[in-house]
Amino acid sequence: MAREQLVGSTLAGYTLRDLIGEGGTSTVFRAEHPQHGVCAVKVLREKLRDDKTAIARFVREAKYGARVTHPNVVRTIEIGEARPGLHFLAIEWASGELLERYAKRHAPLPLADVVEIIGQIASAVQAAHAAGIVHRDLKPDNVMYDPQTRRVLLLDFGIAADTDTGAEDRLTRAGFFVGTLLYVAPEALSGEMVTPAADQYSLATIAYYLLTGTHPFVAKSPREMFTQLLTQPPIALNAAKPGLTFAPAVAEVVMKGLAKQPAGRFASTIEFGDALRAAASSGAGARRAAPAVSGGGVFARVKGLFGKS
Repeated sequence: MAREQLVGSTLAGYTLRDLIGEGGTSTVFRAEHPQHGVCAVKVLREKLRDDKTAIARFVREAKYGARVTHPNVVRTIEIGEARPGLHFLAIEWASGELLERYAKRHAPLPLADVVEIIGQIASAVQAAHAAGIVHRDLKPDNVMYDPQTRRVLLLDFGIAADTDTGAEDRLTRAGFFVGTLLYVAPEALSGEMVTPAADQYSLATIAYYLLTGTHPFVAKSPREMFTQLLTQPPIALNAAKPGLTFAPAVAEVVMKGLAKQPAGRFASTIEFGDALRAAASSGAGARRAAPAVSGGGVFARVKGLFGKS
């Protein structure tokens, strides 16, 4: 059944009201349920319903999400198969909007806002790490943000990895990295299993982006970005945008989170978030306002090249 035809239909008690988005593997609907109320329902895309690997990834996402219980992680309600081949995942309805969309309009964000957002994401990711899960795809597109309540919700465990998973159980072939190139840690580019330190690198990249409206690396192609990640240091935070400066303590925290080698980063994701908060609250976080700049330029035109691998 086509996604348009699913609107208005009922799957396992969930009435699909509106199509709200779609990705490479699933389509997302706003739905209503007699007991659960308004929620989001992800449905595996029709073209993948006979793909055993795609089905396994879809089920794995639900299981990983269900293992992480935290106020800043979207709650998994139910996973099932409404009818043969029609796999679905029902999750908590999150108010607000994707952090990526919010940041595109408002970045650079005030330091206090960035500290709050990063702190909540760090806490959510730490809960995943405690459950033995590395997210592997931290980015603003996988975070919901409500500017009214300032609440953050972490989404999408679709390519997460269990730290106890053996090579025989992996769904990603060795030598093929997963994630999003703008936010992926250098060590992930080999395609080998990564540690929680990779999530910290991605979180530091999010902090950098929210603070500056730009990224630590600027390249004209995915190949060039790949090379820069492996061989070059990131652009210093205080060199990211003319007219925008941060106190050394704040810059030091962000750049440590972006260390090329995992051993050079903080001991944990939550430690990174706490260090950023401490640097900002110590009175060392003052910055001067950036001049107005347009959203154009070479990077804006090529950013679409760097999606999920």
